[in-house]
Amino acid sequence: MTSVHPALDARIFHKECRSLARAGFQVTFVCPHSGDLVADQVQIKSIPKNNSRLARMTRTVWRVYREARKLNADIYHFHDPELIPAGLLLRMRGNNVIYDIHEDVPKDVYSKQYLPGWTRPMIAWLIERLEVLVAKRFSALITVTPAIAERFRPLNSRTVIVHNYPYQKEILADIQETPWQCRRQSVAYVGLLSANRGICEMLSAMSLLPEELSATLELAGPGNCGNDKLSQRPGWERVHHYGVLDQPNTFRLLHGARAGLVLFHPEPNHVEAMPQKIFEYMGAGLPVIASDFPLWRRILGDVGCGIFVNPLDPQSIAEAIEYVLAHPREAEEMGRRGQAAVLERYNWETQADKLVNLYSEIKQTCAA
Repeated sequence: MTSVHPALDARIFHKECRSLARAGFQVTFVCPHSGDLVADQVQIKSIPKNNSRLARMTRTVWRVYREARKLNADIYHFHDPELIPAGLLLRMRGNNVIYDIHEDVPKDVYSKQYLPGWTRPMIAWLIERLEVLVAKRFSALITVTPAIAERFRPLNSRTVIVHNYPYQKEILADIQETPWQCRRQSVAYVGLLSANRGICEMLSAMSLLPEELSATLELAGPGNCGNDKLSQRPGWERVHHYGVLDQPNTFRLLHGARAGLVLFHPEPNHVEAMPQKIFEYMGAGLPVIASDFPLWRRILGDVGCGIFVNPLDPQSIAEAIEYVLAHPREAEEMGRRGQAAVLERYNWETQADKLVNLYSEIKQTCAA
């Protein structure tokens, strides 16, 4: 159940729903979409979309709950904090309910630019108190990072970490890997183009590169940088922007670049995050130029596939980009180490079993 995510969401549909369906569960995904359909053995039950945030948090939540209740399912699994009331209502009816926690929501509040700054501490505190009150009432909790799990495990012993790693098979399937010497002199960023994820610093870094270095920045994703028009900023002349790409085309883009950028600003919800793009870059055989966060240093540093920078310093970013492009042999070796780590352990196949086992455990509890 979701009131926000699209029908073919990478985590919910492509990973969780498909894995559960393949394991033999009958899966229905209730979500905003233009119409009902069946895809990869998953029944998608559509509800009308609402562009208004207020309408989404009220009318859409009610529609999701109403459709979910009609299904009379053995297990309900929701993905958005605004669906907590719907989850509680289903729990009160005696249903098994899983809350899938994608973000550390109280910390995430501090990054919400649409909220006045003076309101954020109070809103974060209220959300944290709500989570403390409701977490123990659900049948299970799923989190995407150890840091979030540490918050919730004392409140609900059935807390499981299901990392948002990429599919091992899909990241490599049907893609002819470009030999390193034939790859473009380019670095890539895939994701939301927003100020707090470093798009302004990326462009500034590109503008600082030597003119004789024919480097480009390959961008894929939605969004903008505050009120500034990206195309008017220095560095944009080195950019190729592809808009929003599906997964196969995203991986094709990555397989032609020489490094991946993940330059989140040091905000509370970022420093302990584990963005999927890190592992997609690794899977595509790219060294990763990353914000120097302790968690990211452990993941990438242990593998030997990362270069760490101050994400607020375009000069530091430019130097890392220039280094990767000027040292192709070392960059290729870093990329191969990262790819080997994804094939071995940082892949969805290692996580799907944890999800299926949780469902089987809850189902056995129902039967008992």
